[in-house]
Amino acid sequence: MLSVRDIHTYYGDSYVLQGVTLELVPGQVVALLGRNGVGKTTLARSILGLTPPKRGTIVFKDVDITRMPAHKIAQMGIGLVPQGRQVFGSLTVKEHLQVTARGRGRWNFDRVTELFPNLRSRMRSLAGKLSGGEQQMLAAGRALVANPALLVMDEPTEGLAPMMVRELGRGIESLKQVGTSILLIEQQLAFALRYADVVFIMSKGRIVHRCTPAELAADAQTKARYLGI
Repeated sequence: MLSVRDIHTYYGDSYVLQGVTLELVPGQVVALLGRNGVGKTTLARSILGLTPPKRGTIVFKDVDITRMPAHKIAQMGIGLVPQGRQVFGSLTVKEHLQVTARGRGRWNFDRVTELFPNLRSRMRSLAGKLSGGEQQMLAAGRALVANPALLVMDEPTEGLAPMMVRELGRGIESLKQVGTSILLIEQQLAFALRYADVVFIMSKGRIVHRCTPAELAADAQTKARYLGI
């Protein structure tokens, strides 16, 4: 479904991604781990067309999207749950979902509120009045109603209370059951290992390790070296 091949991405003169290669197949959850500042969000931005790479290729569903405009990439079926939620405080929950709803796919208002029941009673509430956990559910729901084939989730558990982390985890399990592919960029190791099928670790702009969740859980040396655990 997604093939990132030897991409090199810069912010001005800052050389951030230094030859990243990553694969994701349909229905798979891939966890991308690493310390802060190693390039994880930049990789997401490169995939989404927000910070295109200067070299290398990104192929989605057999189409080269490396330098495709971001709105075209979204229309092809890649959704984003951004770091920090980035909801519009002056719009209601319902308005957020209306803006991004697309087509007659699997995901609509009813399915999203079934997945995230807290949103059902908050449809007329302004997003700025929601709790952090509710805003995270809204950010995920906003991406889902566009019916993406691939969902990129950037630090979705950041700042969430344990109860909302569990709720988010149930949402990811539901997405896995219906075959939605997910690139999960995450700092909480236990959360990532619980839901991922494959794990990639980044360090200094490169992929330095690939393994299964079980292998990483048992690998104290790799966790200490690259994750500080």
